[in-house]
Amino acid sequence: MQNLPIKLYRAVQIRELERIAIEEYGIASFDLMSRAGQATFQVLKKQYPDAQSIAVFCGSGNNAGDGYIIAKLALESDLNVCVYTVSASEKLKGDALSASQAYRSAGGAVSLFQSEQLITAEVLIDALLGTGLDRAVTGLYATVIKSINRHFAPVIAVDIPSGLQADTGNVLGLAVKADYTVTFIGLKQGLFTGQAAEYCGEICYAQLAVPEQVFTDVTASAIRVVKNQLPLRNRYAHKGDCGHVLIIGGDLGYSGAARLAGEAALRVGSGLVSIATRMKHAGLMNLNRPELMVHGVETPAQLVLLLEKADVIVVGPGLGLSAWAKALFNTAINTEKPLVIDADGLNLLAKSATVKSNWILTPHPGEAGRLLNCSTADIQQDRFAAVLSIQANYGGVAILKGAGTLIASEHQLAVSNTGNPGMASGGMGDVLAGVLAGLLAQGLSLQDAAHQGVYNHGLAADLAAEKDGERGLLASDLMTYLRQLVN
Repeated sequence: MQNLPIKLYRAVQIRELERIAIEEYGIASFDLMSRAGQATFQVLKKQYPDAQSIAVFCGSGNNAGDGYIIAKLALESDLNVCVYTVSASEKLKGDALSASQAYRSAGGAVSLFQSEQLITAEVLIDALLGTGLDRAVTGLYATVIKSINRHFAPVIAVDIPSGLQADTGNVLGLAVKADYTVTFIGLKQGLFTGQAAEYCGEICYAQLAVPEQVFTDVTASAIRVVKNQLPLRNRYAHKGDCGHVLIIGGDLGYSGAARLAGEAALRVGSGLVSIATRMKHAGLMNLNRPELMVHGVETPAQLVLLLEKADVIVVGPGLGLSAWAKALFNTAINTEKPLVIDADGLNLLAKSATVKSNWILTPHPGEAGRLLNCSTADIQQDRFAAVLSIQANYGGVAILKGAGTLIASEHQLAVSNTGNPGMASGGMGDVLAGVLAGLLAQGLSLQDAAHQGVYNHGLAADLAAEKDGERGLLASDLMTYLRQLVN
């Protein structure tokens, strides 16, 4: 897999990068189009070296121009090429028209797409719609996309899968499901979160020989999280140097959540982990993990003693919404120590409108909707805007979980792309809460703990799924891999 850049951009920023490259650095727009076509053709030849035939699907904009460049290169390489267009050639203009004319002059044929026609190509090229799409796909474009998705052949999308919104990663009605997406100049932020995971396939990047100086004048909208190695421990380190985490949760019937969070904190290196839970659970929770120090806590006064000893506090795993839960929650959030608020801690927070700079919030889309007083669908409509709004309203660092987990701090927005659908099972969020706390306890900042915690949590799930598959993956299956990753 290609080593992708870290910086991500919105579509309007990509257009500004193109403008700077053209107007200030003298790169002809047709040259950029030609380089894009060449980059895509190289991916085609690398990934499908034995393919003898391709079908290129072109719209009416610049994305179509890229398609015609690819078609001409394939024709010159003696591939059997069929170009299917969704609009009459007279609708093309500028560079796209020039690319179309060059392809035709080389002997290439173009057919107006017909829904009933038989397509036998070994590879399909999606050059229908680009990053400017802002409304639902309908009409003949929708018919073509359905035809592409039904076809047996692999698909390479040019710049972005047609039908995918470049800024949000949402599907606008329907979208092409690509095996590879070759994207140009700057990485579009929408390729890395939400529904995009189902449609982009493997993302390939081509800078198109745009000078590095072009990127200095446009501030990226977000970054991709990459793995950073934790610092080595001093040879004389002891458990007190590695932090003490306190997990508050486990109301009656929900002891497993706090237990998972506690072990996760230990597995990533916390020196000590205590759990404050219901008295009925206290004698049972550490039976198969005796390293956990479990305390029966029924009143806020009992909790205060534990808060004083801890370095980092997790509030929420299995906490519930009872009077007991509310009392412990209200006591815990008054501390100035670093906090991780998860699960029912977030549901209680949604009712209190508290702002703090010393916590990490970990909502899934449903909990995020409660924090922002809107629906889950509203959150998913623009995940980037949602996580920024949570951070602005509640302070600290906000994590919006899901495919392409987003992490917002006061001055930075980040995306982590580890993880897989096997994580759609109970307890995964509890493990993440423990991972975050364990990293905070060892001295990482809120932002660094959030970045590395989310990244390693997802990567642990990827390693576990690689061994035994996604379906049936349990939260507890991550523990061994978490230990490996932090080392």
